[in-house]
Amino acid sequence: MKKITALLFILFFSIAYAQIDQSNNNNKSDNFIEVNNLISVTIGGNSPITGTFRASITERVDQFVTRIFNDAKILKLDAKFNSIRDMTLKHSDGKEQKIDLAKFHINGDFINNPYLKNDDIIIFPQVDIGRNFFSIYGAVNNPGQFFFVDGDKLKDAIEFGGGINKAYENVEKVNINRLSYDGKHETVISLDINSDFPLQRGDRLVVEAKETMKKNYWVRVFGEVNNPGWIPITKDNTTLYNVIEKAGGLTASASLKYAKIYTGNSFYPLLEKQFDNKNNPNINKSDLDLVDYLDKMEELSLSRMSSVVPEDTAYFKLETKLKTMSEHSAIDFTQLSDSSSEASKYIIKDNDLIIIPAIDNTVYMFGQVPSQGHIPIVPGKDYQYYIQKAGGFGEFAQQGDVMVIKGYSHEWISADKNPVVEGGDYIYVPRKPARSFNSYVSQVAEYLGIVASVATVILLLYQFKK
Repeated sequence: MKKITALLFILFFSIAYAQIDQSNNNNKSDNFIEVNNLISVTIGGNSPITGTFRASITERVDQFVTRIFNDAKILKLDAKFNSIRDMTLKHSDGKEQKIDLAKFHINGDFINNPYLKNDDIIIFPQVDIGRNFFSIYGAVNNPGQFFFVDGDKLKDAIEFGGGINKAYENVEKVNINRLSYDGKHETVISLDINSDFPLQRGDRLVVEAKETMKKNYWVRVFGEVNNPGWIPITKDNTTLYNVIEKAGGLTASASLKYAKIYTGNSFYPLLEKQFDNKNNPNINKSDLDLVDYLDKMEELSLSRMSSVVPEDTAYFKLETKLKTMSEHSAIDFTQLSDSSSEASKYIIKDNDLIIIPAIDNTVYMFGQVPSQGHIPIVPGKDYQYYIQKAGGFGEFAQQGDVMVIKGYSHEWISADKNPVVEGGDYIYVPRKPARSFNSYVSQVAEYLGIVASVATVILLLYQFKK
């Protein structure tokens, strides 16, 4: 029994040793293969990083360059403004080939992304995008300016432009605008879109096509309609009446007197800019910058010929801001019951915002009253009734300056004129201006100074009469 146990023990360790030895041999083999797969590649020319680096024989140029640049934490190269087009790959046997990584990124042709060999040298060309360029605009997917390489043709420009945009119909022509050497004269070359025409440095291409009007036209409806939200519309052909119909019609609680239309082209960007409110998915930073610029230009142009004094500047800015945001708000929604009315026929624009609030049967009290808030409307009652319902005047109330603010027009009317108070109106009780002891002393000093001046004049006149 002991002999059998000893034999099994020896057999077990023999098998274990054989497996460990085989594993070590495999690791040595893997290491040998890995070392023998490594080659040396040099980067030179107009590259943000140069030098000689290890590469694998299974790496292509794009893989190698991307890896080295990523390791160096250099941003990805941009095909529009750098030198990844006209690259030179030099082999150790003296042979050279031109490669265009930008083209490889576009069409995937491996002729522009070959495998690397030992002692290869990748040379990036010098770039002067201000002179060595072509540009392409019009009915293409990726318009812009690109680095020019000798031998570029019309088809290459269209390829870099992302191809013809399929949203356009009947795209057949392209115009090449070519300047003379002194830049003072222009030749326009009109070509068929499929022409194999050679380009020159500085060519500016426009792919002609009539602008498509199939765009994402929407209007947003808030409030008292049966289906509020985004409503699709046509270009300059959808009426307010059509929009309300598409929104499911008005609810029984709709307050047409207080309904408004806001110009969405300025309203949404202002909301996003000031409140980070992303209500419109089509807004981008360039829209916000443009709105800001136009807003300032409008304010300056309106004030250029005015006689606005410094004291009125803040008020003028408020008015111009409101003008920008609510140019289309003066529509009488109460006419919507008649489909032939002026309000019903009003043409809704893309991105307009329609707000239809609920009927408000309250008056809002605020300011120097003990209980601010909504108070149910009682027809025929004046402002004093609502002040009493709010607990009367507060200790610091300026009782002689109570204002009734109309809910529809936001007009401020002095309560002394006893205006009719309606649902949706506001009643504001202002506070007495707080003054310190020093302010009273200063005011008394001013009065005494005036009295002293008058007394001096009277004394002089009295002396003159003598």
